[in-house]
Amino acid sequence: VGGGPFPTELTNEIGEKIRQIGREYGTTTGRPRRCGWFDAVAVRYTARLSGITSMALMMMDVLSHFDELSICIGYKLDGQLLHRFPSCADDLRRCEPVWETLPGWKTDITGIRDIEQLPGQAVQYLRRIEELIGIPIDIVSIGPDREQTILVGKQFREIL
Repeated sequence: VGGGPFPTELTNEIGEKIRQIGREYGTTTGRPRRCGWFDAVAVRYTARLSGITSMALMMMDVLSHFDELSICIGYKLDGQLLHRFPSCADDLRRCEPVWETLPGWKTDITGIRDIEQLPGQAVQYLRRIEELIGIPIDIVSIGPDREQTILVGKQFREIL
């Protein structure tokens, strides 16, 4: 819900599928939320700006419905490849995402309670995001309920 530049927004059937499965609608208004693939450029910038030292990755269960997953690893702006977040909203509005595609896992993960039980492709996805962002993922959500939140302890860092 809202406006502004969103380079990775999916205004196609994939975006609609993410919205439907993830129930991405405004709580008060019921308006459809804007959905898109993970934007590593924006998250890396936000993490640096905010000084965060770890992150939570939500809705991994929604991603279980796709054969392939895309991650935005850069932007193209006026034919130039950017790996940094533009400082000007007008430039951001003109950016086109540069995608990296990873295999999906097409497995129901909503019953998993330990990080080592995740399918290999899910672990690969988490590892790649950590590499791109430069900070660890310490919380992984695999469903909407509280017990579907996995805390990635230090003993499991070697898995990711």
